[in-house]
Amino acid sequence: MMNKNMMQQAQKLQQQLLKAQEELETLMVEASSGGGAVTVVMNGQMQIQSVKISKEVVDPAEVEMLEDLVLSAVKEAQVKAQEAASKKMGALTGGMKLPGLM
Repeated sequence: MMNKNMMQQAQKLQQQLLKAQEELETLMVEASSGGGAVTVVMNGQMQIQSVKISKEVVDPAEVEMLEDLVLSAVKEAQVKAQEAASKKMGALTGGMKLPGLM
């Protein structure tokens, strides 16, 4: 049975986790590929916020290359967002992986 102190600690942790999840919504990471030809901005919840494509790489004959650059930038942004989220949530949970949080 949980005592009152444990309940308070659990509630405090829950509040901290909710605050961290809100902060992840506003955390932004940026990744680019092709020497900056394609740039992707993603928040800490792995949601793409923007994709910028340099006019120099928009060539109908090179669509496959552009698709590869976009995919590469998205993958890099996902890695950066996941690392940022893991760092933020890991600091709160002491490295424990809690279902649904990471």
